[in-house]
Amino acid sequence: MAGFKTFLRSGHWPTLLASFLYFDFCFAIWVLNGAMGPFIGESFDLTPAQKGFMVSVPILAGALMRFPLGVLAQYIGRKNAAMVEMGLIVVALAYGYFFVDSYDGVLAMGVLLGIAGASFGVALSLGSGWFPPRYKGLAMGLAGAGNSGTVLAVLFAPPLATAYGWQTVYGLAAFTMLLPMAVMWLCAKEPPDREHQTFREHISCLFEKDGWAFSLIYVVTFGGFIGLSSFLPTYFYDQFKVTKIEAGQLTMLATLMGSAVRVVGGYISDRIGGVHTLTAVLLMVAASLVLCGMAGTSVVVTTLLFMLCFAALGAGNGALFQLVPLRWPLATAVAGSMIGEVGALGGGFIPNAMGLSKQYSGTYLWGFVSFALVALLMLLMLRIVQIRWTRTWAEKGGRARATPAAAPQDFGRAELRATPK
Repeated sequence: MAGFKTFLRSGHWPTLLASFLYFDFCFAIWVLNGAMGPFIGESFDLTPAQKGFMVSVPILAGALMRFPLGVLAQYIGRKNAAMVEMGLIVVALAYGYFFVDSYDGVLAMGVLLGIAGASFGVALSLGSGWFPPRYKGLAMGLAGAGNSGTVLAVLFAPPLATAYGWQTVYGLAAFTMLLPMAVMWLCAKEPPDREHQTFREHISCLFEKDGWAFSLIYVVTFGGFIGLSSFLPTYFYDQFKVTKIEAGQLTMLATLMGSAVRVVGGYISDRIGGVHTLTAVLLMVAASLVLCGMAGTSVVVTTLLFMLCFAALGAGNGALFQLVPLRWPLATAVAGSMIGEVGALGGGFIPNAMGLSKQYSGTYLWGFVSFALVALLMLLMLRIVQIRWTRTWAEKGGRARATPAAAPQDFGRAELRATPK
């Protein structure tokens, strides 16, 4: 407890709280179509492939919108960018309530829900910006625990859709955004580590090996989290013939594990290193995914395996973003934004793979197996690149160095110019 109090005193905890709520509610909106997937699929008699594509649209749109929001934050500040984004989300949800009444409308709404998915980089950078390097992993883990918004979506959207209709849920969700907007406006303060980057500097992360290594690992950890959490209500409803509300509750059990363990992943990585943590995570993800596909006749076993899988994914997200500030200490928001954008694109893979597997083979197994293979490939890559990481900018296992060494800087010229004020 004393250690946690020291952590809170080392930064500005009201900003961290505001960042968590901002990310939490945005995340809930982002996965809203996934949470209501069984209702939407039934309304328009969708095929498995159509269901998968419908669920993937907000994920892909959110990934692509992270970059523009990150650029906006460079010019108007992270707090102001968050306020602008939340205002746009309210407008988008109003559109969904009044105008969405067809499958094409749902797809268009999915693009608009992507606005909420853009919050990631801004939320984590804003929340951790006041904290010193030794606490970055924990601060980012706490802000990133806002992915527990998935729990809100799958827990409340199905019963509300049952009672009032799934279109009405869009309207009700618009009112929920008033809470994080108020807390952000009243409590958050712009951190002192303001990063000023040109467009070329902002995308520099994409032109170096480390940037792509982090992004590809994030395809598994975060892409797996958002892709599975969006598709699981449809999976449970179709595979086990549970009710729509029960499908949301089962999904909630799994996603809650991922959200809670993200904080633990950051905390553990601060101590044993992000590389060690990610190695265990990727092995556990691959094994649990294959077992989930093979346990398709037992809802209890499948749910327990998903809880294990999501715990690993959550820990992996915390571990990866323990490493990012070590690699790019003066450009964390920029690097995090680009890694988050590329990595989140992987979330669109799972719903489509699952839908296509079901439609053309009659089973979801091959969707699970395909993503497990991706996880193993990323593990192989990690074990290769970590050799160079631990010789240059990190201690063995991926821990922070007591005296930070200069990282290999393809991206370094941008960092040297990004001097905190």
